[in-house]
Amino acid sequence: MFQENLKRLVQETEGAMAGLLMGFDGISVDQYTVPDEVVDIQTVGMEFSFILTQVRKAAEILEVGAVQEIAIRCGSLTILIRTVSSEYFVALALRPDGNFGKGRYLLRVVAPKLQAEIA
Repeated sequence: MFQENLKRLVQETEGAMAGLLMGFDGISVDQYTVPDEVVDIQTVGMEFSFILTQVRKAAEILEVGAVQEIAIRCGSLTILIRTVSSEYFVALALRPDGNFGKGRYLLRVVAPKLQAEIA
Protein backbone atom coordinates (compact mmCIF):
# COMPACT_ATOMS: atom_id res chain seq x y z
CA MET A 1 0.00 0.00 0.00
CA PHE A 2 2.48 2.68 1.14
CA GLN A 3 5.33 0.72 -0.43
CA GLU A 4 4.32 1.61 -3.99
CA ASN A 5 4.48 5.37 -3.34
CA LEU A 6 7.72 5.14 -1.36
CA LYS A 7 9.32 3.03 -4.09
CA ARG A 8 8.22 5.53 -6.76
CA LEU A 9 9.64 8.40 -4.69
CA VAL A 10 13.03 6.71 -4.37
CA GLN A 11 13.30 5.23 -7.86
CA GLU A 12 12.31 8.43 -9.67
CA THR A 13 14.75 10.63 -7.74
CA GLU A 14 18.32 10.41 -9.01
CA GLY A 15 20.69 9.67 -6.13
CA ALA A 16 17.94 8.63 -3.71
CA MET A 17 18.77 5.80 -1.34
CA ALA A 18 15.64 5.31 0.77
CA GLY A 19 12.18 6.56 1.61
CA LEU A 20 10.25 6.34 4.86
CA LEU A 21 6.76 6.97 6.19
CA MET A 22 6.91 7.49 9.95
CA GLY A 23 4.86 8.86 12.80
CA PHE A 24 6.14 11.84 14.75
CA ASP A 25 6.32 9.39 17.66
CA GLY A 26 9.25 7.67 15.88
CA ILE A 27 7.34 4.54 14.89
CA SER A 28 7.91 3.51 11.28
CA VAL A 29 4.85 2.77 9.15
CA ASP A 30 6.68 1.64 6.00
CA GLN A 31 9.98 2.10 4.21
CA TYR A 32 11.74 1.37 0.95
CA THR A 33 15.50 1.15 0.50
CA VAL A 34 17.38 0.68 -2.76
CA PRO A 35 19.00 -2.78 -2.75
CA ASP A 36 22.67 -2.71 -1.64
CA GLU A 37 22.37 0.74 0.02
CA VAL A 38 23.72 0.90 3.54
CA VAL A 39 21.60 3.75 4.93
CA ASP A 40 19.43 2.72 7.89
CA ILE A 41 16.48 4.97 7.06
CA GLN A 42 14.46 3.76 10.05
CA THR A 43 17.14 4.85 12.54
CA VAL A 44 17.61 8.14 10.69
CA GLY A 45 13.87 8.76 10.89
CA MET A 46 13.66 7.89 14.58
CA GLU A 47 16.51 10.25 15.44
CA PHE A 48 15.10 13.13 13.40
CA SER A 49 11.49 12.62 14.57
CA PHE A 50 12.41 14.20 17.92
CA ILE A 51 13.96 17.20 16.18
CA LEU A 52 10.90 17.54 13.94
CA THR A 53 8.66 17.61 16.99
CA GLN A 54 10.76 20.43 18.45
CA VAL A 55 10.67 22.38 15.17
CA ARG A 56 6.88 22.00 15.06
CA LYS A 57 6.58 23.31 18.64
CA ALA A 58 8.82 26.28 17.80
CA ALA A 59 6.67 27.11 14.76
CA GLU A 60 3.55 27.05 16.96
CA ILE A 61 5.14 29.32 19.57
CA LEU A 62 6.27 31.75 16.86
CA GLU A 63 2.86 31.55 15.18
CA VAL A 64 4.40 31.13 11.72
CA GLY A 65 2.13 28.31 10.56
CA ALA A 66 2.54 24.58 10.28
CA VAL A 67 5.89 23.10 9.28
CA GLN A 68 5.62 21.66 5.79
CA GLU A 69 9.14 20.73 4.76
CA ILE A 70 12.62 20.39 6.24
CA ALA A 71 15.94 19.66 4.56
CA ILE A 72 18.98 18.44 6.48
CA ARG A 73 22.28 18.34 4.61
CA CYS A 74 25.14 16.35 6.09
CA GLY A 75 28.50 15.42 4.61
CA SER A 76 27.40 12.09 3.17
CA LEU A 77 23.61 12.33 3.30
CA THR A 78 20.78 14.74 2.63
CA ILE A 79 17.42 14.11 4.26
CA LEU A 80 14.29 15.74 2.85
CA ILE A 81 11.25 15.59 5.11
CA ARG A 82 7.67 16.59 4.33
CA THR A 83 4.72 16.41 6.69
CA VAL A 84 1.91 14.15 5.54
CA SER A 85 -0.50 14.95 8.38
CA SER A 86 -0.40 16.11 11.99
CA GLU A 87 0.78 12.63 12.95
CA TYR A 88 3.00 11.46 10.06
CA PHE A 89 5.88 12.55 7.85
CA VAL A 90 7.62 11.16 4.79
CA ALA A 91 11.41 11.29 4.47
CA LEU A 92 13.74 10.83 1.52
CA ALA A 93 17.45 10.04 1.93
CA LEU A 94 19.73 11.24 -0.88
CA ARG A 95 23.42 10.94 -1.63
CA PRO A 96 25.15 14.37 -1.67
CA ASP A 97 25.03 14.41 -5.48
CA GLY A 98 21.34 13.41 -5.57
CA ASN A 99 18.69 15.48 -7.33
CA PHE A 100 17.47 17.68 -4.47
CA GLY A 101 14.89 19.53 -6.59
CA LYS A 102 13.32 16.38 -8.00
CA GLY A 103 13.18 14.89 -4.52
CA ARG A 104 11.34 17.94 -3.17
CA TYR A 105 8.92 17.84 -6.10
CA LEU A 106 8.15 14.14 -5.69
CA LEU A 107 7.68 14.53 -1.94
CA ARG A 108 5.10 17.22 -2.65
CA VAL A 109 3.34 14.86 -5.11
CA VAL A 110 3.53 11.69 -3.00
CA ALA A 111 2.60 13.19 0.40
CA PRO A 112 -1.12 13.65 -0.40
CA LYS A 113 -1.29 10.10 -1.76
CA LEU A 114 0.22 8.73 1.45
CA GLN A 115 -2.19 10.87 3.47
CA ALA A 116 -5.13 9.38 1.55
CA GLU A 117 -3.83 5.86 2.23
CA ILE A 118 -3.50 6.57 5.97
CA ALA A 119 -7.12 7.75 6.27
